[in-house]
Amino acid sequence: MNNLLKINKIWFKNLGWDEFEINTVAIKIGKFEIAWYGLIIMIGIFSAIFYVWCRFKENGKKTDDLIDLAFFTVLSGIVGARLYYVIFEFDSYLVTSEANFFANLWETLKNIIAVWNGGLGIYGGIIAGGLAAALVAKHKKINILTILDFLAPGVMLAQAIGRWGNFCNAEAHGGVTDLPWAMGIFERGEWIFYHPTFLYESLWNLVGFLAIWLVLVKIPKTKKLHKFHGQIFYTYLIWYGLGRFWIEGLRTDSLYLIPDVIRVSQLVALLSVIVGTALMAYSFVMLSKGKENIMVKKIEKQTVKEVAENGANN
Repeated sequence: MNNLLKINKIWFKNLGWDEFEINTVAIKIGKFEIAWYGLIIMIGIFSAIFYVWCRFKENGKKTDDLIDLAFFTVLSGIVGARLYYVIFEFDSYLVTSEANFFANLWETLKNIIAVWNGGLGIYGGIIAGGLAAALVAKHKKINILTILDFLAPGVMLAQAIGRWGNFCNAEAHGGVTDLPWAMGIFERGEWIFYHPTFLYESLWNLVGFLAIWLVLVKIPKTKKLHKFHGQIFYTYLIWYGLGRFWIEGLRTDSLYLIPDVIRVSQLVALLSVIVGTALMAYSFVMLSKGKENIMVKKIEKQTVKEVAENGANN
């Protein structure tokens, strides 16, 4: 494994904080190293799994189904997130300096696999993980939109936590700013102060997670607003898309579809908002007319007794 050891110097000068150092390596045993980036990502993933597990229990779903869902969704999500990033940054992973074709190919593959060095495109993970979840739901004969409603808040929680991996790597920041909360990074022999866009996105997702969980899931008086399967997922598409669109515009490390013209994540974020809004509006219109179909299904509330009985059978 490549040596990951790197010390980043961070300074929130305008907040009165002293400068401090962050070692990108969290655990080192001999030549074996675990980066903070990878560790924090995993903490986010396990937090999402715990949230979904709680939702499964509340709704009397089978634990075995959750295990299958978690395995295939997480694996597909990581692979999808990595491929999404590599596709748009392929030149930085391509090796052409070795002695022969096979040596170049091997080194290129090692660069692509080295996810612990950073480089994940969250939208790739969402797309691949969502497709995997849909396939698992279809195989298990569970309503796909119900599964996506369970997963969406968990994904937001994982994103809120995972962005702190970018902080440890001193990456995914925005342009230069003099705002009071500007994050200083010591590079090229001087302090440069940037928008802490990792923090903006982390807070945006945390607020979204808490709002969805409290309003549509937890609080008895407001969870009645959760009218149909897919509503939470559509809310996620809209909320995250809106946040990612403006935050991505501040970043200096964006992936581009057309260099310096169209940022990939902004385009996908805009499409997410449009699709989420259209599906949300369509569902409400169909329900107002008393019409249900494969895309629109009203939630039938289970009694406490029914949930307990379903849980006992798992």
